[in-house]
Amino acid sequence: MQRNYNGCMSLYAIGDLHLHYQSALKAQAQLHDPLWKDHEERFKRNCENLLSDEDVLVLVGDHSWGRDLSECEKDFQYIRELPGKKILTRGNHDMFWDARKTKKLNEQFQPELNFLQDGYEVYGEYALIASKGYCFEGPYYLDQKGRIIGWDEEKEKHAEKLVNREAQRLTRSFQAARADGYEKFILFLHYPPTSFIETDSVFTQLAETYDVEQVIYAHCHGKQRFHDSIQGEYRGRTYHLASGDFLNWVPIKVLD
Repeated sequence: MQRNYNGCMSLYAIGDLHLHYQSALKAQAQLHDPLWKDHEERFKRNCENLLSDEDVLVLVGDHSWGRDLSECEKDFQYIRELPGKKILTRGNHDMFWDARKTKKLNEQFQPELNFLQDGYEVYGEYALIASKGYCFEGPYYLDQKGRIIGWDEEKEKHAEKLVNREAQRLTRSFQAARADGYEKFILFLHYPPTSFIETDSVFTQLAETYDVEQVIYAHCHGKQRFHDSIQGEYRGRTYHLASGDFLNWVPIKVLD
């Protein structure tokens, strides 16, 4: 069910919380990187200092390491207790979330949590459009100087299928919002809009076709990946990396 967030104060976003209150944590960076130390407490404190209950917080994927809903109960309780109205979008590690069963998720968790997939939400004059997205991440083959000299072409073909699937989902959402009279858009992706060897993609093209004002994405966490994709002004739109560790666990303000 589509929700309308008119009357709310400000729109914020952040991604990659990777909560694990009931599940095993195996990611080495999250185990050892100082940026992740006590990140749950730091993030909660930052939200309490920044957000009111009348703000909207979009969580851009990778919410939990839980393999199913039974391993996510405490993670969702943590998210519920954050200030603001929460919209969740899909990430690659969100194993609990079958896109075909998003309606059931919303029936179970609304009004506290809103899972956005294959549709749009309304924030003032804006339609909020979201999907997981996808991009090819290798493996790449390097020469002795670290330059790319090739890549796994079979995995590239598989990636193209996933990219096309996500692009079709987004296109349907944009078209539905336009049919309802909306012309101003914010796009949320989990994966970056381009891989680190691309300057353009179907996702940047969609952003231009529908005159998206801002593209918010996550997934690129760990210092070595912070600059894998577009940031800042590019072809008339603004691109924001919103991974939690990149933002030092302070949500970015998307709209007032």
